[in-house]
Amino acid sequence: MIYSFDGILVFGLLFICTCAYFKKVPRLNSWLLSEKRGVWGVFYKAAIIGTRLHVAVAMSCLAMAFYVIFLK
Repeated sequence: MIYSFDGILVFGLLFICTCAYFKKVPRLNSWLLSEKRGVWGVFYKAAIIGTRLHVAVAMSCLAMAFYVIFLK
């Protein structure tokens, strides 16, 4: 599933949602999202995208869920 385009989109949306959740948990926020550059900075940037664009991410998750459940 991850080798198809829709699988990559699902993975990206779940990654953004997970990192946004980690930003809300204080212990995980200080441990995982403290670096803003490099490889670990990807987690920080995904968390920022998830918190600032939470409405768009939520609508994308709903649209992708509808696609996976009913159309695929």
